[in-house]
Amino acid sequence: MKTLTATKKLIVLFLASIFVLSCSDDDNDPVEFVPTNNLVEIVQATPQLSSLEAALLKYPDLINTLSGNGTFTVFAPTNDAFAALLTAIGQDSIDDIPEDVLRNVLEYHVLASATVTSNLVSPGDIEMVNGETATITSDNGSLFIAGAEIIAVDALGTNGVAHIINSVMVPPSIAPIVGTIVAPAYFNKDFTTLIAAVQNANADLLSVLLGNGPSGNGLTLFAPTNAAFEAAGITDVNGADAVLLYHVIDGTVNAADLPTTAGASAEIEAVGGNFYLTNAGGDVTINGTTTVTATDIAGSNGVVHVIDRTLIPPTQTINELVAEFAGGNPGEFTLLAAALQRAGLGDTFGTAGPFTVFAPTDAAFLAAGLDEATINSTEPSAVAGILTHHVVKASAYVFSSDLVDGDVEMLNNQNVGISVSALTVQDAAMSNPAAGLIPSLLNVHATNGVVHVIDKVLLPAAP
Repeated sequence: MKTLTATKKLIVLFLASIFVLSCSDDDNDPVEFVPTNNLVEIVQATPQLSSLEAALLKYPDLINTLSGNGTFTVFAPTNDAFAALLTAIGQDSIDDIPEDVLRNVLEYHVLASATVTSNLVSPGDIEMVNGETATITSDNGSLFIAGAEIIAVDALGTNGVAHIINSVMVPPSIAPIVGTIVAPAYFNKDFTTLIAAVQNANADLLSVLLGNGPSGNGLTLFAPTNAAFEAAGITDVNGADAVLLYHVIDGTVNAADLPTTAGASAEIEAVGGNFYLTNAGGDVTINGTTTVTATDIAGSNGVVHVIDRTLIPPTQTINELVAEFAGGNPGEFTLLAAALQRAGLGDTFGTAGPFTVFAPTDAAFLAAGLDEATINSTEPSAVAGILTHHVVKASAYVFSSDLVDGDVEMLNNQNVGISVSALTVQDAAMSNPAAGLIPSLLNVHATNGVVHVIDKVLLPAAP
């Protein structure tokens, strides 16, 4: 049976502070080591294990178990081992790690079925408390468990024994994640919703995220925080496969590789559909409402950028959005729908586009004296002249993040004036006051464009 060599370097104070001698009546009799500390007390008495102590203190039930009766064998990682783990998983502190993940890791360091002292340690498989197997191997006189070298042995406690190891043992079930683009989210409390979505998705999705992408050139993940899911109103992540794939680009795209935009968004092809990015020298935004808050977090299979609002792929055309709102209770955009029909444009916004539309509310139509009867009694060409003054001439996605102060040419060949600071749109007729952009209804994303809701009808200049 393979045992540890006598030349194995012991960590200072590991054994010195934890044993008490019990002497016989005869001073010439052998001195017997009698442990008086339990395994938790051994950890607490060893300065090189303070990180392990801090981790264990997060779980009072584990502390109670390892302080009570038992026949435990603990493989205890040093402080340097924990520091190396944090570097590998891209975290600053063990406090960043989700509690269920950290607990799983800690339980992978405990054998509950036996007290295995160094003379009993031999190559083979043992089942740890978390239910996964750790393999002990031998190499050039040294012993390793799950790849971690055993560097100090036989801290005997009242309820078992502890051995020190030089690296943190990562359970086989999560080892493939370490170092990949999934790791920054998996090992951080701020991304537990994202990880729950991945775990609840089709099993193939995790394989995609751990791979190098269809092109073999790695992946780029735009990772939403927990707050990002809340901002997007997503409370149920079951079946979120399409949403998740909408955050992944096939290929490694660092921040410096993102396109520069001016006046309109750049179309970015994601695995789950195209999204639209604005990068004009300030914040990088996606689909008008999502901001990139951290960039270039490297992984072995790509790069991660953090975002503050989860991206939701559009599923409806502008026509379908208008129809859905018009059919609601209460309805909205009913007069816009009526105007589109009267102008013969009812099918236009169901085509490919893309279109950028400033959409007046029903209240805006009524304020302009355009109720349904008036709309239907007006010449179709006149109605079309008004409606085309609400559509940007350039075939492009112009999100609110793309807007700048100045004139924008509309589909009727007349300009409107944009004031970003005032959130207004001045029509060609110079109506007073200018139409206001409704902040909560900007960037309504459709499959063929984007809609910004305004509180006033834009009137073209007289011919």
